[in-house]
Parts: sequence; C-alpha cells; structure tokens
Amino acid sequence: MATTGKIGVTTENIFPVIKKFLYSDHEIFLRELVANAVDATQKMKALAASGEFGGELGELSVRIELDEDAKTLKIVDNGIGMTEEEVDKYINQIAFSSAGEFLEKYKDQLSSIIGHFGLGFYSAFMVANKVTIETLSWKDGAKGVRWSCDGSPEYEMEACDKSDRGTVITLFIDDEEKEFAQKNRIQGLLNKYCKFMPVPVLFGKEQEWKDGKYVDTDKDNVINKTEPLWAKKPADLKDEDYQAFYRELYPMQDEPLFHIHLNVDYPFNLTGILYFPKIKNNVEVSRNKIQLYCNQMFVTDSVDNIVPDFLTLLHGVIDSPDIPLNVSRSYLQSDSNVKKISGYITKKVADRLEDIFKNEREALESKWDNLKLFIEYGMLSDEKFCDRAMKFALLKNTESKYYSIEDYRKAIEPAQTDKDKKVVFLYATDVEGQYSYIESAKAKGYDVLLLDCQLDSHFVNLLETKIENARFARVDSDSIDNLIPKEDKSRPELSEAEQTDISVIFQAVLPKENQYYVQADNLGEGSAPILITQSEFMRRYREMSAMGGGMNFYGEMPASYNITVNIQHPLVEKILAAKSAQVKPAEIIPDAAEDASEEAKRTVAEAKENAAASHKSELESFASANEILRQVADLALLANGMLKGKELSDFIARSAKVVEDAYLK
Repeated sequence: MATTGKIGVTTENIFPVIKKFLYSDHEIFLRELVANAVDATQKMKALAASGEFGGELGELSVRIELDEDAKTLKIVDNGIGMTEEEVDKYINQIAFSSAGEFLEKYKDQLSSIIGHFGLGFYSAFMVANKVTIETLSWKDGAKGVRWSCDGSPEYEMEACDKSDRGTVITLFIDDEEKEFAQKNRIQGLLNKYCKFMPVPVLFGKEQEWKDGKYVDTDKDNVINKTEPLWAKKPADLKDEDYQAFYRELYPMQDEPLFHIHLNVDYPFNLTGILYFPKIKNNVEVSRNKIQLYCNQMFVTDSVDNIVPDFLTLLHGVIDSPDIPLNVSRSYLQSDSNVKKISGYITKKVADRLEDIFKNEREALESKWDNLKLFIEYGMLSDEKFCDRAMKFALLKNTESKYYSIEDYRKAIEPAQTDKDKKVVFLYATDVEGQYSYIESAKAKGYDVLLLDCQLDSHFVNLLETKIENARFARVDSDSIDNLIPKEDKSRPELSEAEQTDISVIFQAVLPKENQYYVQADNLGEGSAPILITQSEFMRRYREMSAMGGGMNFYGEMPASYNITVNIQHPLVEKILAAKSAQVKPAEIIPDAAEDASEEAKRTVAEAKENAAASHKSELESFASANEILRQVADLALLANGMLKGKELSDFIARSAKVVEDAYLK
C-alpha cells in the first residue's frame, strides 16, 4: 500500500526555494545525480572490501538512459540502494546526507565519497516536473521501494518489485527545459562533469560509420576515464604522458612549457597537475583554465579563491576533497584550508621552477621568453613567490645571453659601478629602435639587458627595491657618460643668456606638441650634435600609468624630452657661430631705480619683456632659416622615431638637395 506525506522542511515554502534557487545553473542537476550514483557504487565497493558484503558485486557502473521522444532521463546504478527507512530519512528529510554517516563508519575503506545526497538529489526538480526513485538495498531481506514527487512538497512512496540491487532515478523533463531531453546536450554535460569520475559512466553505445551514416554498435559508450593522470604516481609517468594529458584537456593549445605534479596528503588532501602554458607578451591572457575537481568530479574552472591571482595563468587540474564548497558544490567557500592550499600550490610552483633552474638550466633558458611574463607577474603580485623567484628568475641581454639576477650583477659590477658606488643595470626595450644607444654603451665596455615585456616598467621598480646598491637606467634615457658617471663632470662655461639662446633656437625646430628641456653639454666631437632622451623617472612612470597602478596623473602629462646639445660638435659650433653673426645680443635694459615710481617700474618691465620677445623672435627666425640647424634636429628626431608627416617629407627633400649640392654642382 502506498504511503503519502510531505517532504520534511522547516517551512511550507522552502521547498520551491531549494529546487529553484539552490543552484545557479540548471545543468548542475546531472552532475549531482551522477555523483550520488557514483557514491552509492563506491560505498558498495567499500562494503565488499570490509567483508560486510560477501555476494557478487557484478560490473559496477553508472548508466545514463535517455528517451528523447518520451523526454525521460534515467540515472541507473547498482550501488548500495536504499531501504524504505533510508528513503524516508535521506529523501523525505531534506539536507540529511547519507555520505557523512557512511564515511564515518567506513573511513578506513573509502576516502572518495563525494555525496550530498538529499539536497543534491533535489536539483533534479530544476529541470523535471516529476521525479521517481526505484531502489533496492543491498541488505538481506530488503524490499524494493518506489518514490515519486511532482515538485511539490507532496510525495508518494510504495513497494515495488525491483529485483536487482541499486537505484534508478527517472526524470520527466519539463517542457521549459526540453534541451535536457536532447542527446547532444546530455553528452556534453557528461563530458564536462563526469569524464574523470572513479566509476564507469555509460551513455548509449559507441558508434561507427556504416552505409553513409553513424550507427550504434554493441559496445557501451564509456564517458570517463576512471584513473586520471593526476591520481597516478609521478614515478610511474613519463613526459609523454603529461603531454598527452595536456592535449586531452586543451586540444587547441600550444604544447606547454613545463608541468608540476601535485600530491599531498597532510595537512590536507590535494592532487593535481599544473602546466605552464606558452604566454605571449600580453598579460590579458585567457584565465579560468585550471579545472577544480572533488574526488574526480568536476566542480568549476573558476579558482580565483584557491590559487593566487598570478597562478590563474596556469592550466591544469586540481583535485581535493578538502576544498570547502557551498552546499550546491557550485563555488568555493573561504576558510583556513583555502589559504593553506593556496600557499602550498605557490610553494610547489616555486619548488618546481627552482628545480628546473638547477637541473634543467638549458631548457629553462630556451623557454624563458614564453615564461617570463608569468614569472614577473608572480613576483609583482606575491611577496613570498618574489623572494623565491629572485633565485631562479633570469635576465636576458641584447645578445640573447641569459643570467640569474645575482650572476648578472657580479658580471657587470666591475665596469658598471658609478661614482656613488651603485651598480647600474642598463636596459633596452627595443634592440632595433635603440640600436645606436646600445652600441654607444657597448663601446664603453658595458652590457645592456633586453627588457621588452609589458610588465617591465613595474618589474624594474621591483628589482631596484630587491637588489642592494643598484639602479636601472634605460640606455636611451641620457648620454652614456651621464648614465654611469664615473666622476663629477665639468659643464660648459656658458652665461645664462647663451644657455637661453641655445634653448630657444633648438626648441624652434622641434615638434610643438611635446615639452623639451634643452641643455648644452660637452659630449665630444665623435658624438651626435644633438641627443634626444627621456627622463628615466618620467618615462618609466608614464609606462606604468599606461598599465594602471594608481599613477594615472603621469599618463595625463604631455611627453617631455631632454635635448642635449653637444657644443663640441663641429656642426653645433658652426650653428652657434652663425647665430652670433646674424642675431644681435638681446638688448640690455637697466633696472628701474629703487625710488622710481610704480609707473616707471612698469614701463621698464614692459621694455624688458618687449626686448626679450623681440630677441626671441629674431632667434626663431634665424632657426627657421638655418638649414644646418633644421637638418641636425631632424636627424635626431629621425633617430628617435619622432619625425613624421610633412616634417619627414621636408627632411627627405632637404637631404636630397644636400646630396645634389655636394655631387652635382
């Protein structure tokens, strides 16, 4: 005789809340039901292992059966089943889980029960308007039980003639959720959530191509691999195995650089395999590539809370029963275990990289360009990782030679220590664009690093805080003698008026959209007549601003350049001589007497302003007409990639005329 009742919940209206809002994504129902079936099967194995069950286990599996026409979906297992009392306890009383009690009793035989049977089961009502359970317990003398519910708190339970051990859950798919009555949709969900579950999950038959179409064979279609690679011992695996597993996980990705096999059982259980992917010079790479499993059941690929931010750039799998999930197993909950696991993963990554550095140095160097963005990001975002990485992070020079940070410092220290006893790390960001500056440094016997990663502006700042008595300077940020000054340098003896005149005439022939700070210096006859550089400080912080980091005001400032005029160069000497010959010195107007009237003082001030403006106008007219001045300025601009548009066209035409005058006249 059938019995009826109401599902035991705290209030009358909580059941629809549970079935509609407990799970954020309706597709989760299949994972939950298959997980429960796997649990029941695992429990059966545990009973046999303990000797409590002495009968035939048979072929233990979970079978998914879909009838597209009838819109029914069945999850069938031959696990432990349930008695009428157990159905009443674990199904009719929501939120009781049989897994907890079973684990406590058989903890020595089984460590892989996933279960939240109870709440997990009720996820079925997100997609079904009716659900039935037919079950027979493994216990001697047990009778079959049939349970059914239409999604209301009302249920019906009665005896049934089920003869084989286990449970069949049947979902009658709601019309609004008809996508879950389609074979392809179910196949996709099983592939997503169940492909590594520890019990064979079967769905339909394997197919073969015959007579122009795919037809079923007699062989069961097995969804999953019950022994994934991360569950095996690293000693039993080869590099080829790890590579093959990566291709299985990410079939469209490039081959990974290195891998890390995680395996710990204290103070928490954690296994997994993480891969270093090839990362292009772009920090905006695809994340959410680490898959989180709980006892081989897929949970999520959003692991922001369990691994540090920089490690989300990795690919691979993490599996742990100790990661705290919410009751629907849809997202992570934060607790002390999460922090411990996060710290462990960071340590294992650092251990692996240090091991590669010590034992596979050549391989590390060959893959460094694809790895350095990840390392720099980690060092910038995680203090503990940074301290470890200072030992194995590499620096690459413009000749493609690699050094550890400490080895590089030792190599350059004799030649590149300035007068203040600081070791100067010279670096370039573009070998071609900064070629002349690099060559000037090499001519002095200096070495130049290549720092062309988009994080390098931040990274340079970090290294300056980590390396004692050291500073970094981009090779084009000043003249080479000023970048590594060996002694106090004597400046040209120029009056204020002379310095001002030089500033005016050179600014007159430079692009107007930028700011320029002109100074005269002695660079020698062999150096360029004009050197255009950017302040290391301003340029670095402008670049950091472009990357973000709270320095936006630097990015809003106009670009500024230092213009060093080499007054020892013959062309500059000629320009300045022409200026002196063609432009009269500025009129000197005496200051007003101290006791002069305010009107008289204003008159003198205006006269001074007019005289200065007039002199400036004459200097600018001279500059505009002086072809040598414009030519040397354009050459400097061209060398820095700053000559464009009409100015570039004019420069080419002027250069052609110079050649014609030299060779055709």
